[in-house]
Amino acid sequence: MKRRNFLTSAGLAAGATALGSALAKPAIAQDRLEWKMVTAWPKGLPGLGTGAERLAERITKTSNGRLNVKVFVAGELVGPLGCFDAVSQGQAEMGHDASSYHIEKLPAAGFFNSMPMGLTAGELNGWVYFGGGQELWDELYAPHNVKAFLAGNTGAQMGGWFRKEIRSVADLKGLKFRTTGHGAQALAKLGVEVVQLSNSEIFSNLQSGAIDGAEWVGPYNDLSLGFYKITKLYYWPGFQEPGAALQLMVNKGKFEALPDELKQIVAACCGAENDMMLAEFNGRSPAALSSLINEHGVQLKQFPRDVLVAVGQASGEVLEELLEGGDEITRQIASSYLRYRQDAMRYTRIAETAFTTARSYRFDFPKG
Repeated sequence: MKRRNFLTSAGLAAGATALGSALAKPAIAQDRLEWKMVTAWPKGLPGLGTGAERLAERITKTSNGRLNVKVFVAGELVGPLGCFDAVSQGQAEMGHDASSYHIEKLPAAGFFNSMPMGLTAGELNGWVYFGGGQELWDELYAPHNVKAFLAGNTGAQMGGWFRKEIRSVADLKGLKFRTTGHGAQALAKLGVEVVQLSNSEIFSNLQSGAIDGAEWVGPYNDLSLGFYKITKLYYWPGFQEPGAALQLMVNKGKFEALPDELKQIVAACCGAENDMMLAEFNGRSPAALSSLINEHGVQLKQFPRDVLVAVGQASGEVLEELLEGGDEITRQIASSYLRYRQDAMRYTRIAETAFTTARSYRFDFPKG
């Protein structure tokens, strides 16, 4: 009898243990989320693609695997321009791209990437983090079920590669040129025929003569993409993108359902990547530019003053149209951005611009 009682008790205990184990496993699984991040970049693209991969890894590791983010490069789940819709509709929980890719849907989105003759990388950070930009960004994306964070920056870009010299504004008329965003709209006002191409399509179109020029980012990326093999004419400055930010988009519903500590991890990791990517471009571009010039015979060309004045005027017209002709949220964003730009220009002129000008004066200084 005692033996039967013992076996019965042991059986109940074993059953309870098995039931407990069965219940525990789903609880553990529920505590570890598997999220997809779609990107606009091909695998391994320096800076942009590797930055998205680095961000996903940082979120995964910082959360100790509680939020495991897997990257899907352009074309694996969606095309390079499909990230916003994928995140909005819940096809992917996250997306990494440039907000200006979506200005056909949301014209004001470009303010959070880069505007022609607009803010530098540091100035844009100031506006988004401390000038009311993030709150306006949240308001813009909320109806589309998307929450966005700054998640990288290329810094000031180059003006692009041209098959012929640009000596005056007249040389722009009829030019077939690859670019994107509101900078493309400014160039179109000057008679440029803007062509939209992904980075993987630029080389072949430039090589065949289907386009007369193209801009992508700057020396770090442009060296790896080999544009110098087609033309040696490399123009600066990049008026169209003086500080191009990248965004991490998160499905708003999924983000709001996260525990607070995971929300903080996502935000903090985006901030870290925003700094890291800019540092990467600033760290890699000088050597890449030297390689383009010294090893590949690239000729640096500065846009003539009249060209810069003309594109500046055209850029102002583009922003004026957004300010006056957009919907209420677009007007609010444009107004906030432009007012901040005025203050930022004054401060930058007496701080960084004054210093970099002074640093360029001729005086004895060690070269290391």
